[in-house]
Amino acid sequence: MDISVVIPLYNEDESLPELTSWIARVMAEHHFSYEILFVDDGSTDNSWKVIEDLKIEYPAVKAIKFRRNYGKSAALNVAFEASQGDVIITMDADLQDSPDEIPELYRRLREEKMDIISGWKKKRYDPITKTIPTKLFNAATRRMSGIQLNDFNCGLKAYRSDVVKTIEVYGEMHRYIPVIAKWAGFKNIGEQVVEHRARKYGVTKFGFSRFINGFLDLLSIFFVGKFGKRPMHFFGSMGVLSFLVGTVMALWIIGEKLYHISMNTSYREITDQPGFYIALVAIILGSQLFLTGFVAELVTRNASERNQYLIEKEIL
Repeated sequence: MDISVVIPLYNEDESLPELTSWIARVMAEHHFSYEILFVDDGSTDNSWKVIEDLKIEYPAVKAIKFRRNYGKSAALNVAFEASQGDVIITMDADLQDSPDEIPELYRRLREEKMDIISGWKKKRYDPITKTIPTKLFNAATRRMSGIQLNDFNCGLKAYRSDVVKTIEVYGEMHRYIPVIAKWAGFKNIGEQVVEHRARKYGVTKFGFSRFINGFLDLLSIFFVGKFGKRPMHFFGSMGVLSFLVGTVMALWIIGEKLYHISMNTSYREITDQPGFYIALVAIILGSQLFLTGFVAELVTRNASERNQYLIEKEIL
């Protein structure tokens, strides 16, 4: 099968018939073998009934329904496991992504031997309250990940099958799938300018909290990707540094007092000096960080995936 079109949705019953018809027309025009995989993320409207009706008209339609709303990441992760196409195209169900972009995404992914091609909605129809925070998060993600994409959160993306079969998407990590893929060893990541269409039906499902969650998820990805299998390198180094700074400060204060005693000059008591308490906090904090790294290292050493590595090719 050439293409799996993965569409997570939540209360999008109005747009599904038009979107399915559009995808089917594009696939027929380019003679692709395909499947359309809907994941109903606990919709409370008639979305599932609409999907059942579409299945009768379009045999390529497949669907999974959650009992409740788990979020877009969970929907994508389940769909990635179920997809059968050589290329997986993800897109939103609200008709803001154009299926006409699919053939070019497929061509570039195959001919340029890319792992991922991410859409870039260069001209957007979103309010300024959404576009400005999005630009800030994209800039922060580029800085932390080293991946030069302009729009990490664009729902329209193309993946090689082995990419989505390798990675795991959870929490709200769908925004950073290119980052997760890079940590997994898939570094051929490209970008393509795509059309952003104004919303035709319904209302947006995302609030301001997604920006806070997105930033926390970015920190999680960065830390786990860099130190997930060697936490002592992070906590241990920070702990040793803090402990050494505190020890040096404490020894300096003690040495200063002994010097004044030997010279028979006036001096301040150690406990009257703010530096003493700063040194004490640094020593305690350093010890705690080191112990945290030690415990985390014991946990990772007993984890089942401790020595699971991604092998691309073998000659045995």
